[in-house]
Amino acid sequence: MQLEAWSLRLDWYGSRIRRKHKLREEKLTHDTILILDFGSQYSQLIARRVREHHVYCRLVPCNVPFERIRALRPRGIILSGGPSSVWAPGAPTCDPAVLELGVPVLGICYGMQLLAQMAGGRVEGGHAGEYGPATIEILEDTGKMPVLPQSLARVADSAARSSEVQPSPSPLPARERGMEPPLPRRERGSQTPLPVREGVGGGLGSVPAPTCRDEEPRPRTAAAGLFAGCAPTEKVWMSHGDRVVALPAGARVTARTPTVEVAAFADPARRIYAVQFHPEVSHTPQGGRMLHNFLFDICGCRGDWTMASFIAEAVADIKQRVGADRVVCGLSGGVDSTVVATLIHRAIGDQLTCIFVDNGLLRAGEAEEVVRMARDLIGLKVDAVDAAERFLRRLAGVTDPEEKRLAIGDEFVRVFTEEAARIGGARFLAQGTLFPDLIESQSAFGGPSARIKSHHNVGGMPAWSQFTLIEPLRELFKDEVRELGRELGLPHGILHRQPFPGPGLAVRVVGEVTPSGLRILREADAIVQDEMRKWEHYGTIWQSFAVLLPVKSVGVMGDARTYDFAVAIRVVTSRDGMTADWARLPDDLLAWLSTRIINEVDGVNRVLYDISSKPPSTIEWE
Repeated sequence: MQLEAWSLRLDWYGSRIRRKHKLREEKLTHDTILILDFGSQYSQLIARRVREHHVYCRLVPCNVPFERIRALRPRGIILSGGPSSVWAPGAPTCDPAVLELGVPVLGICYGMQLLAQMAGGRVEGGHAGEYGPATIEILEDTGKMPVLPQSLARVADSAARSSEVQPSPSPLPARERGMEPPLPRRERGSQTPLPVREGVGGGLGSVPAPTCRDEEPRPRTAAAGLFAGCAPTEKVWMSHGDRVVALPAGARVTARTPTVEVAAFADPARRIYAVQFHPEVSHTPQGGRMLHNFLFDICGCRGDWTMASFIAEAVADIKQRVGADRVVCGLSGGVDSTVVATLIHRAIGDQLTCIFVDNGLLRAGEAEEVVRMARDLIGLKVDAVDAAERFLRRLAGVTDPEEKRLAIGDEFVRVFTEEAARIGGARFLAQGTLFPDLIESQSAFGGPSARIKSHHNVGGMPAWSQFTLIEPLRELFKDEVRELGRELGLPHGILHRQPFPGPGLAVRVVGEVTPSGLRILREADAIVQDEMRKWEHYGTIWQSFAVLLPVKSVGVMGDARTYDFAVAIRVVTSRDGMTADWARLPDDLLAWLSTRIINEVDGVNRVLYDISSKPPSTIEWE
């Protein structure tokens, strides 16, 4: 089957699973922050930062229908950054009714520009941008107007004059084809010239509680502004080319830089807050404080989302969904599948059967180790299936990474289906799908970002399958899964195993997967694992592995010419796998790795070290 057909099929699976896994509004018992994703590389990082404050959040596509937003009853909404220009045709947007929901809205970078435009301000391109570190001046509540550069003053005066004669036309780009029809829009009023500023975030004072909530407003601090507790000047991280040149009526400039007059603005009456910089990245030292102010002082969140509460709710949900039926769970031995199996076992006990599939794509000795660990250390019921030959037959002649991943995923489901029929009564299939898997398999997510790679366990079930998916970890990050595992009582050694891809060594053999290539890769990878475990800083490593390249080169061994394969070594550091940096290994360690691999692995005469970060590269080569 051609890759295009596979992609169409995956897109169909994605729409199917989205219908199957609709947001369960009635089950949201915690304060929820909704993050509308406009395609920023930092969108997932915003979610991470929110959850670090023990506030539950969901990252959803920017074009999510307003009815779904309202049904989720969010405590606040964050508009992410994005690579587009708000004034460009077809630029991503959201339903302007979010401004009428009555909850605080925070716009970040592109989100700030979109907020300004939706509320009646103006955004322009063609100016010198800001990329990298910058210093913002936080404007105090003095009631004075800042001194503007002459060019900006002219723009502001022009905006002020035009606002006296007519309201500004709707600046929103036409809604994209296939999006939900917009709700009736409010009048956006006139623009306010830039010199107006009266406060730092403006506080909340008598602002009413969110209209989509029933409970009374929670108490806020007296200094309930976005920059409460910050110094008069702060270091931030900028990444923008466009800028806001005229504010909506009622909005105030709350921060500026030497080159950009509107680095942040607020309209407390409408509960709008916006920053041009990225508070979610570590390069904005006080970004955590700003997000804390938004979550607790402005939105009034309680910060009650913990792993203990997650377990209680997940267990109750699994029990309710499964009832008296049986569940099969694909067990790979990695952190994700082990944690999901343990969680489901806590919910339904012996109604769960774990299936370990030896697909012939595992590392040396891995099959025996995984089965022993699951049975003896955790107490799970495990059926081991030797399916190596059928997977290798399925991969014969396949060189495209997407086709390899999709073929492996399809074959896994076929094996599980056969085993479920043998077991009898299994209607559910459990998977350890994580949030980063959904991000990289973008077709199952639906946002404006491009698909990076298809994950074998993402995109729904094939049409011929009778399984219903259970994916209780699909909104968690890797470090959150480890925290969940600790709460479940799993041993440290299991929780801190390095991530291993579901397709196994198939995505570490670049090109066609063959028995001889797998033999070379297993031997080289075993050496990498052995030497890395001996290194004193091994605990700082996220992943370390070997990659077999489809490249042969000339060498000399024992005075004889060789023409053998090259092996790449990949060692990275990371916190959650969303971003990663290549590890600076000592020269002596790299030299020893090269020596051992070339001397001990037949068929290799060259070793390379991968010094690329994620992004722009991914951790796995395929």
